[in-house]
Amino acid sequence: MLKDTLIETLGIEVTHIEAGKVIATMPVDERTRQPFGLLHGGASVALAETVASIGAYELVDQETEGVAGLEINANHVRPITEGSVTAVGTILHQGRTTMVWDIKITDERDRLICVSRCTMAIFKIKK
Repeated sequence: MLKDTLIETLGIEVTHIEAGKVIATMPVDERTRQPFGLLHGGASVALAETVASIGAYELVDQETEGVAGLEINANHVRPITEGSVTAVGTILHQGRTTMVWDIKITDERDRLICVSRCTMAIFKIKK
């Protein structure tokens, strides 16, 4: 399901999935840096929404429901130029039609790089 997607292009790897929690890593390299050599904020947001999306999908009835990002915000609190980052997403709210996820992205020294909140829409799949 992840092949030939933005997830694969950015080098995102999901390392842990459990109900209400997802962990994924992403390299800080030529694919994810902005022109000044820093991790691109959009790459951080893509990582955050990936974690929330996978986590939300794990909590719905996959036979009858799908999920999609409805809203996301991010605060980029520390720059990083190399290495990798890790996103830990945890669910804050699980409703019938929406979920809210908290995502913290840290560097290899466990310093906070970005904090994000993502609202996921839950929708019925048309058959």
